[in-house]
Amino acid sequence: MQTAKSLEQSMAYERKAKVNRLTPGKVLIYLFLIALAIICIIPFYLMLIYSTHNNATIASTFTFLPGSFLPDNYANMASKINIWRGFGNSIFIAGASTILSLYIGALTAFGFAKYKFKGRTWLFLFLLATMMVPGQLALIGMYRLFSTLGMLDSYAAIILPAAANAFNVFFIKQFIESSIPDEIIESSRVDGSGEFRTFNQIVLPILGPAVAALGIFTFIGSWNNFLTPLVLFFSLDKYPLPVLVALVQGYYGMDYGLLYLGVAISIVPIIIVFAVFSKQIIGSVALGAVKG
Repeated sequence: MQTAKSLEQSMAYERKAKVNRLTPGKVLIYLFLIALAIICIIPFYLMLIYSTHNNATIASTFTFLPGSFLPDNYANMASKINIWRGFGNSIFIAGASTILSLYIGALTAFGFAKYKFKGRTWLFLFLLATMMVPGQLALIGMYRLFSTLGMLDSYAAIILPAAANAFNVFFIKQFIESSIPDEIIESSRVDGSGEFRTFNQIVLPILGPAVAALGIFTFIGSWNNFLTPLVLFFSLDKYPLPVLVALVQGYYGMDYGLLYLGVAISIVPIIIVFAVFSKQIIGSVALGAVKG
């Protein structure tokens, strides 16, 4: 028996060594991935480098080396726009929109996935059909609606529409149907739990990987939202960061150093959010592959 066990361990070791063996094909794949990573990193690196140069140097020289004009660019930017007020606006709008969109989307998806009611299929198809409407076209109706309600130039005009995210409902509904059996819901009801308690204490924790992965893309989409705040906001102190960075270019001429610095500041939260929740994205994809 010991011999059979040793033979099995030896075969397993050989299989592992064969898998880890470096072949010419693997070398080409690694070189291709390294080159692709460098190509993707270069624009971000140049953006950071050019934020440390003045306008004349950027317009006349191509360099990979940092300059000494970062304090000047920041002082110039601070004298023209309140960059940190815009940063705070973006954090508040993107955070509130993401939380509201994910919770309402998960609650709606739970209803579609676990409740049987007349017209459910047609209602869900109608919800999916709204994904085909361009956001720019829907913005016309949003403007008229919020103008009638007297909600223009308010944070609610940007945050409330985030609750009606059809893609979030579709994505989470598929996850619920593949991951949460009806028996769990029924046992919770038998134990006397109400519907909202069942959702908040049982369903929502199970949805963690899917919600975390979806939350990253929702946050990034809300953070990069440029057109909606530009149309619905009138006050400079309510503008989020992408709009303020564009105003630098539109109102004060083309100052490349200042523009690169503003863009660099605006992408920092996106990088942090992705770095913190990247494991949830991978876990959600892997779980979806196993379920599939």
